[in-house]
Amino acid sequence: MDVQIITDSGCDLPQHIIDEFNITMLPLVVTILDREEYDRKTIQPVQLYNQMREGAAPKTSQVPPLLVREAFQQYAKENTPCVYITLSSGLSGTYQTAELIRQEVMEEFPDAQLSVIDSQCASLGFGLVVYQAAKRAKEGGSFDDVITTAEYCKNHTEHIFTVDDLEYLLRGGRVSKTQAMMGSLLKIKPVLHMKDGKLFPIEKIRGKKKVFGRMIELMKERGTDWGDQIIGISHADDQEAANSLKEMIKAETGCERIMISMIGCAIGSHAGPGTIAMFFMTKPFRDA
Repeated sequence: MDVQIITDSGCDLPQHIIDEFNITMLPLVVTILDREEYDRKTIQPVQLYNQMREGAAPKTSQVPPLLVREAFQQYAKENTPCVYITLSSGLSGTYQTAELIRQEVMEEFPDAQLSVIDSQCASLGFGLVVYQAAKRAKEGGSFDDVITTAEYCKNHTEHIFTVDDLEYLLRGGRVSKTQAMMGSLLKIKPVLHMKDGKLFPIEKIRGKKKVFGRMIELMKERGTDWGDQIIGISHADDQEAANSLKEMIKAETGCERIMISMIGCAIGSHAGPGTIAMFFMTKPFRDA
């Protein structure tokens, strides 16, 4: 029996991947202009970014527990094994809530095969973990095979990104007010990464072109086997910059499989318009 993959909108996967692999995607919640919206359901990223440029300050919250429960109960009743891969627990409470709900549903359906995995990733880095798990499921992988794939990929996925305006990281407490002010005046772009499921700065660079060059240097230092993996690029409403970064990556690594997507509302609410991120594996999972 095929394994059903569940995820949430923090994965930023393109819709055609969601459709192709029949992935169930649950929405994270965004509150903006006093309205509660469902990410990619009742509000789209471009709408959010336009509102943020006009001064709106969105807040986010986890996937509504009722939606998680409904999904688990549906697949348990159908006797369909399912694996829910969540946005990093360092950024959202969704994993903890989903795990509690899983335990409750297992009491009701003790023979159900339900698993919740903390991706410890975000945006398309998270999305590529989901993609590989869904690909394994579609190829006929067992419940345990899919879990093994997801666990391997999450532990070997790197995130390197930069933001266009430090103001949004200031709102989220990632930089100080002084850092944000000086960064804006000096046109400093921070380079950040994920470690243990949380965001951390690596260094600061002046100018976007230099930032991209440094991001690629870091990628080449940390990754390998470019012909055997997919590199992800996600952007917050800056397709031109994403395309530019793609061409730079191709020139430096020879990798032809590069997936580009727009950063969704959940992640974009904190990173802000103009954010550019790239994702790759330190060691590809060749069986996925």
